[in-house]
Order: sequence, then structure tokens, then C-alpha cells
Amino acid sequence: MPSQRATLLFGVPTPGLARRDVLAFAQRLAQEVAGGRTFECLITGDDELRRLNKQFRKKDYPADVLSFPAGSSSCSLGEIAISYHRAKDQAEEHGHKTAQEIDILMLHGVLHLIGMDHETDRGRMSRAEKRWRSLLGLPPGLIERVRA
Repeated sequence: MPSQRATLLFGVPTPGLARRDVLAFAQRLAQEVAGGRTFECLITGDDELRRLNKQFRKKDYPADVLSFPAGSSSCSLGEIAISYHRAKDQAEEHGHKTAQEIDILMLHGVLHLIGMDHETDRGRMSRAEKRWRSLLGLPPGLIERVRA
């Protein structure tokens, strides 16, 4: 059986971002974090994340990352949408590269796709995110930054 691969789509220009590296990271997440299951990731702008956030969560602001889990009958875990603009701003704010922030957001999204929810799981997702960030060589993630 052929290995499942993550799909990466770009909806906005991403100056300075090595798309090949982002795709390689997505493939690594699919294999290591998602257990070989694939997912789709859209890297787009604030306008699209705002629209999606408003449509699906009834929140009228541009989120940094949104996750859309697939049904249990699907081979894919689902879809993730990441705002390149939020990632760029957050990377500058936290002193690392935009690519690292995209990786952090993608990891966070994949953890949601595999069923974790930091708002209801009493720290399970936070612990998993921290462990995966360490294994993947990433700086502090979303949950940690919110709690700091």
C-alpha cells in the first residue's frame, strides 16, 4: 500500500518561506504524529481565516490556525487552515522564524485533528504538544504561550 502524504496548498504569497521545507514538515507530522494518516493544510491570509472562523465558529476575527476533522469513515484526518500573516506576526513577537511558527501551528492543528482539545482535556493536549515540540525541535507552542 502506498504511504499517505500530506497535501499543502498556498492561497497567498509567502515571501521567505521555503515551501519544500514546510511540505517536508507536513509529511513528517503525517507519519510520526498522525500515525501515517494524511491531512490537508491550507496556508492563506487573515481574510480567509477570518471568514472561516466566522462561518464555522461564529467568531469574527482572523484565527492563526483552524482545524476541520474529517468523519471517521474518511482516510484523511481532515483539514487545517493557517494564516501566513498571523504566523509571520507571531514569529516576530516570539523571536523565531515564520517557518517555525507555521510548524508550531501545523502541529497544533494536527493534534486537534487526531482528537485532542486543550479546552476540555485537562492538559492532555498541552503535554502532547510539549513532547512533540521537543522531539521536533520547535520553540514554545500555542498552549504554553497562552498560559505564560
